[in-house]
Amino acid sequence: SGDEHYDTISAFIKSVRGSDPDAALYWLAKMLAAGEDPRFILRRLIILAGEDVGLADPQGIQVATAAAYAYEYIGMPEGIFPITEATLYLATAPKSNTTCSYYEVLKTIQEEGAGTVPTHLMDSNRDAAGLGHGKGYKYPHDFPNHYVPQQYLPSHVQGKVFYKPTNQGYEAHITEHLAALRSMAQTQNKTPSTHKIDKK
Repeated sequence: SGDEHYDTISAFIKSVRGSDPDAALYWLAKMLAAGEDPRFILRRLIILAGEDVGLADPQGIQVATAAAYAYEYIGMPEGIFPITEATLYLATAPKSNTTCSYYEVLKTIQEEGAGTVPTHLMDSNRDAAGLGHGKGYKYPHDFPNHYVPQQYLPSHVQGKVFYKPTNQGYEAHITEHLAALRSMAQTQNKTPSTHKIDKK
């Protein structure tokens, strides 16, 4: 209870984040032995899976949420197994906190204002004829490799890179893939346009 409650969950999360499964198990056992609500622990593991493991291992959030479901289904004492499995999985998984790039985008919007949607990205179902909404949009599946460079960001932040994937786990593949796409976009970019193709 009290500070011990917060200090112990802090030590647990920091041990999982720090890839130390032995310490994570120790703090987990201490919490459960002291009567901590398993749902509280599982909630924190789900948060950690999104915040600290992220796309370095996209299975992490599935393991954490599956553990929460399994606990609800079977309860204690057997519920300790899915909780422990999720703890060990996340503690030994590669780590990435690139989901926090959301906050960089949010800060940009708060400081610079929310941009307007480029015309070619607007919904063409209602205002295509009268206002030209959707005109010039390039359907990626009509192009080789299901990709074509075009403007997706508002004009005032066009070219800004918010998501910078790491070289950890699965995210290393994303790094290579995005680098190839961004290189292709730069190669095909002829003129900076506010509503048509390019610059990524």
